[in-house]
Amino acid sequence: MNKQGQGEIMSKSSESPGFFEKPGTIKLLWVLLYAVCVFTLVPEFFLERHPHFTHDHYFGFFAVLGFVACALLIIIAKGIGFVLKKNEDYYDV
Repeated sequence: MNKQGQGEIMSKSSESPGFFEKPGTIKLLWVLLYAVCVFTLVPEFFLERHPHFTHDHYFGFFAVLGFVACALLIIIAKGIGFVLKKNEDYYDV
């Protein structure tokens, strides 16, 4: 690597952190996440339930269902990515 390339690497590490890397922003994002989670459960107190299936009469069922579905989608996507991954030199041949 030439000296110019090394200077670019060094200058990037000495820059100030980005917006999403600042501790205050990270704390704000966690607070917003918790607030959204609480606000998804608040309507449960005021809605009259008419369950159609076995478990949908439990408090917070749909919030938990959404979380589990999202987590499963992420896990499946990671697995598919692992299966479909090609070597770095795949297109160089």
